[in-house]
Amino acid sequence: MMVKIGSQLSEIKRHLIRFATRFKKLVGTLPQKYVAHLCSILFIGLLFVVFFLWVRSGSQAARQQEYEAASPYVNLSSLDLNQPLHKTLLKESLRIFHPDASVQNDSLVARAQRYATADLAELQALLRSGAGMTWSDFFNILGMYVSFILTYLPVMVLTYYGVQTLAIFRFVQEKQQRGSYMAQFAQFIRNMPPYTDASALWPQVRAGGLLLLKAAAKGVLLLVLFSPAYVLSYSLRSRFDTDTFFFMILLGVISNGLLITYAQKFYTFLVAESHKGYVQTAVVKNLNASYESFPVPAIFRIRKQFPNHVFQHIYLNARYQYILTLKEQASFLITGLIIIEMALNIHGHLAYELLQNMLYEQYDIILFILMCLFLIVKFTEISVDWWKDYETRRYENG
Repeated sequence: MMVKIGSQLSEIKRHLIRFATRFKKLVGTLPQKYVAHLCSILFIGLLFVVFFLWVRSGSQAARQQEYEAASPYVNLSSLDLNQPLHKTLLKESLRIFHPDASVQNDSLVARAQRYATADLAELQALLRSGAGMTWSDFFNILGMYVSFILTYLPVMVLTYYGVQTLAIFRFVQEKQQRGSYMAQFAQFIRNMPPYTDASALWPQVRAGGLLLLKAAAKGVLLLVLFSPAYVLSYSLRSRFDTDTFFFMILLGVISNGLLITYAQKFYTFLVAESHKGYVQTAVVKNLNASYESFPVPAIFRIRKQFPNHVFQHIYLNARYQYILTLKEQASFLITGLIIIEMALNIHGHLAYELLQNMLYEQYDIILFILMCLFLIVKFTEISVDWWKDYETRRYENG
């Protein structure tokens, strides 16, 4: 018997050594940053597995026993635990009969109120929750996870486009020495000559009114971009359900100050690049550096190109420096999407499921959802590093 066990241990040891050798060979071919990503995924994944097994929810029998202890107080026709008076009376009654168990009494009242206020579907969920995460829960959460990713990816792409567009538009306007619309309106009023002819005055009034209209539109746009998502959503809609895919994408793009924050970062890169020596060298070599006739439609193109203009090089260098900022932008975006789903209580979405399982104290499901979100962040970081390396090789070969 001992010989058989010893041979099995030797076989396991041999397989482990072979696996370690192959893993070391694989890791040796990867750049250091990707090894760090891989190690962090393995380490955090191991921690999640350990905590997952440690906080595995109690058994179905324990949850059923908890319900049976509270059910006599739930089913009393003369007791409505939604009313503060009835709740206080129950607490005082338990204190009289069990004076040495005040903590247990409070817990019993809280559980009784929880079961009393739950509808049939919620009650079934509460009773099932003692068994922990089932395969049904796993596939249900997996579907929500895929839906979350399908929301996250287009929002990430749209915000990347919006960040560049807003930053370039602002940069070009400042190079053209255009002030704000209100400043232009004030200058327009100061420069407007006195008119006695109504027909000559009307074009000036119309031009001034157009400036005020643009200023108001810009103010509303900035107000929207700085507004929290839940404020915008309740202003635009009164009902939220599972048919909110495109609405979630819209909220993720325009709310929570995401566009403004990272447009400012990209604008900072543009300004820093415009002050570097190669720009002056390009101007000396007669490369077009005038912004007066700058092609504004090119700013709004998906693939931004400004041929024969010095801004093309400014833009490419600023974009290259901004790539690593996408890691920070991704974390900001994921946090924003979670807040949107939680604040709006959108049923059938990942963050709402996270909130519900916090209520039901399903810590194994909570850990599983958090691990899924962590993987999104890590794979985004890996993708950003790969893109940065690709752009670096392209510049070096170019």
